[in-house]
Amino acid sequence: MKKLVLGLAIATGSLAFSQHYGVKAGLNLSSISKDGDFSDSKGKAGFYAGVFMNAPLAENFSIQPEVIYNNVGAKVDKNTNTNLNLDYISVPVMFQYNVVPEFYLEAGPQFSFLVNSKFKSSNQTIEKVANYFNNKDNYNSFDFGLGLGAGFNINEHFGINARYVAGFTDLTKNGSVDMANKDGKNRNNTFQVGLSARF
Repeated sequence: MKKLVLGLAIATGSLAFSQHYGVKAGLNLSSISKDGDFSDSKGKAGFYAGVFMNAPLAENFSIQPEVIYNNVGAKVDKNTNTNLNLDYISVPVMFQYNVVPEFYLEAGPQFSFLVNSKFKSSNQTIEKVANYFNNKDNYNSFDFGLGLGAGFNINEHFGINARYVAGFTDLTKNGSVDMANKDGKNRNNTFQVGLSARF
């Protein structure tokens, strides 16, 4: 019994010691699915930045929870350069498999919480009208997605990462205004690419 307790203590201590903490930031290329209100929208550029912890589960497997500030949305009118900006605090939980020590694949859920929504436009009148009729109350405060990605560790401290996050929940509270569309959900879809630094 003592040997078992000692073994568990050593394993736990080894796991805690091998954890890595870090920061990450990069570019978001986001869009909204074309089966709801935003069927004519186009992709837009945004950003993400946050922190993460990476902990090994086995020789080639690890788990990486993150807390990220995510700026996503879509371009809703290219003629007036009008963008819908949706800002979330996102919590991805990625399960990573190291193909080789430097290269890994990852997948896992992402839980996001809306903190702000705003239209930005080169036409100030359109911007004011859009924000008057479409405020934060029009959007669901929670968004769930699934992330798939890959990364490469350049060295012990720095790496690059690419990830695609597909949204599964309707970002709007009332769904689509297109009555001919039975599904009519507006889902976030985001491609991310960026850099990370581990400590």
